[in-house]
Amino acid sequence: MAQTKQTRGACAFCGRQMTGNGMVKHLSACPKRKETLDECGQQAGKEEKIYHLKIQDSWLNDFWLHLEMRGSATLKDLDSYLRAIWLECCGHLSQFSTKGRFGEERAMDSEVSAVFHQGLELTHIYDFGDSSETLIKVVSEREGKPMSEHPIYLMARNDLPEVESCACGKPGAWLCMDCTDNEDEVALLCEQHAKDNQHKDHALMPIINSPRTGRCGYNGPAEPPY
Repeated sequence: MAQTKQTRGACAFCGRQMTGNGMVKHLSACPKRKETLDECGQQAGKEEKIYHLKIQDSWLNDFWLHLEMRGSATLKDLDSYLRAIWLECCGHLSQFSTKGRFGEERAMDSEVSAVFHQGLELTHIYDFGDSSETLIKVVSEREGKPMSEHPIYLMARNDLPEVESCACGKPGAWLCMDCTDNEDEVALLCEQHAKDNQHKDHALMPIINSPRTGRCGYNGPAEPPY
């Protein structure tokens, strides 16, 4: 699935549209985010280490997330989140490792505060057959109260990348997995041509805001788990 330009996404606090890299600087200075943090600081509860994570697909870097994660959470919590928002299709195995996919594996039950530090980079692999590889970077850390009762808070994500058009010129909305193996067939289809496609009963997959689109049995929904 080809993208035409660098993706942008909206800040969850103020709605400003930025690229994935631009969002790093924006979130550190966003007045609305600072207001939210100040409000959280006035509430009852225990302070802890909280980490800003920038996450992107290793090969399709138009897909990215900016998350805050509690230090008391575990890598399993992050694995579950990535499965829900980007990856889960058939219950495949997954792992975290440092220094690339063949580096030191990190246990899923590891507490985040014992693993994360500013500048750390982790690799997450989902499915060791038709693999999806995700890069995780710890952008910054703060001491304070979390913005959610959940272990992870979504601060920004990319909008659905623009994709090539169907042969008729309308926006592509479906992939025909049978046609991708045949150079004489059009694999990217608009809504109308998908209805007319000869493989519609078994081979059509929707184009979803996830780097897992077109892999294995993935059909979304690519939504945050909470």
